[in-house]
Amino acid sequence: MATTTSHGAESAYDYVVVGGGTAGCVLAARLSEDPECRVCVVEGGPSDVGDDRILRLRNWINLLGSEFDYGYTTVEQPRGNSHILHSRARVLGGCSSHNTAISFMPLPQDLDDWVARGCTGWDPATILPYRERLLTPIVPVAEADRNPVAKDFVTAASRALGVPVVEDFNAEPFAEGAGFFSLAYDPRSNLRHSSSVCYLHPVMDRPNLTLMLETWAHRLLPDASGRLTRVAVRGADGRPAVVRAERELLLCAGAIDTPRLLLLSGIGPADDLRALGIEVRADLPGVGENLLDHPESVILWETRGPLPPNSAMDSDAGLFVRRDTSRPRPDVMFHFYQVPFTVNTERLGYPVPEHGVCMTPNVPRARSVGRMWLRSADPDEHPALDFRYFTDPEGHDERTVVEGLRIAREVAATEPLSGWLVREVAPGPDVTSDADLSEYGRRVAHTVYHPAGTCRMGAPDDPMAVCDPRLRLRGVEGVRIVDASVFPAMPTVNPVVTVLLVAERAADLLTGRPGPAEGPGR
Repeated sequence: MATTTSHGAESAYDYVVVGGGTAGCVLAARLSEDPECRVCVVEGGPSDVGDDRILRLRNWINLLGSEFDYGYTTVEQPRGNSHILHSRARVLGGCSSHNTAISFMPLPQDLDDWVARGCTGWDPATILPYRERLLTPIVPVAEADRNPVAKDFVTAASRALGVPVVEDFNAEPFAEGAGFFSLAYDPRSNLRHSSSVCYLHPVMDRPNLTLMLETWAHRLLPDASGRLTRVAVRGADGRPAVVRAERELLLCAGAIDTPRLLLLSGIGPADDLRALGIEVRADLPGVGENLLDHPESVILWETRGPLPPNSAMDSDAGLFVRRDTSRPRPDVMFHFYQVPFTVNTERLGYPVPEHGVCMTPNVPRARSVGRMWLRSADPDEHPALDFRYFTDPEGHDERTVVEGLRIAREVAATEPLSGWLVREVAPGPDVTSDADLSEYGRRVAHTVYHPAGTCRMGAPDDPMAVCDPRLRLRGVEGVRIVDASVFPAMPTVNPVVTVLLVAERAADLLTGRPGPAEGPGR
């Protein structure tokens, strides 16, 4: 039933899901399994249905900076690269419709880290069995997509470093290894198995499921009892409206837009909000803090000529190294790009080879922690993002990149990969000292688009926790958060599957259904 308010027409549902991204699609599908439960999804972007630009996995790189990208930037990074475009997807399926589909189960110790930070109920024994609930098929890169140069990278990495060749990174927890990634894709068609494709596309005709596409949510509003169950939105035509949740409002807008929405609604650090003229509804100092990422640098080689064309998405293989053998998880990761990734090296004056490959030393559990905040009370103004790259006091992140560049050179000097390479283009073989490698590595550093942590969950006595371990927003009735912003710590690996697991767990918390480790499955 629709009514009219000062904010426009108002419609009501049982659950309103703000953000039709990776987590939002899961929640929409699971909650609407009950035909009596009315679910509405508010998504700022268009549908992905039938759009090969989105659905064809190998086209991912052309989505960056496109009409499907919100394109956030950072404030000045004194010890990092200040020119990074932090792509956030503007399309149904969110970043699962925008990414390379590299899909890892979180390592058990990653979830142990969450429990140690007060997140009861997020232990490996509870969360990892949700793998059986996932509707997204995940498979190792198919043989037909295994480019010869990527195969030779895997062989060379294993030979040079003594790490095992891993056939399936999701078969069991691993400490190190080289191999082809597992992807959420269909090898026959190169179409992605995004959250929208696997969870929403099959059920879009459910009469109890409403999708409000190209609709921007910009403020949460109270109902008559003071619960925050209403969200002010603006449609593609600019017309205002209000959507009300009679049970709960579920924020799934991601690690940038979920805290942004909370701050615009008066939920966050009270002094910061007052300074912008925003009425304080709840003083939650952790909103926007704990901004996490997986920073990575790049080292580039020219190849002897064009490479064979076959690939799933041009970064199909990778390497994990455990420098600290006393610990069970890898502490350096590498993507191997079968194309010359020169966005950041070209800015520093390095030449662009016509044909080339890259390795990208990545910091799996970076110790530098940033924050985000509003620049103004205007919902249309992008927030300020400060990842504080390479600022951890002990220099762990910087040291990881320097050692990663050295490890990459070891692999490149080893057959059979070395036979493909003509020369190191960036930083070049003359850059050898720790100081020079650090300077280069930090200036060309990039992101793999994994922001997280800005509404982290935690124990009741944690003053910086934004939500509790049941994902309920602290100090506010009627709201839960379900996306990567709730991560208290960054998983070692690419986080998209962890987001899927969080969403599946959230569906059970909302419906009361037992989890797969707690009782009968569906």
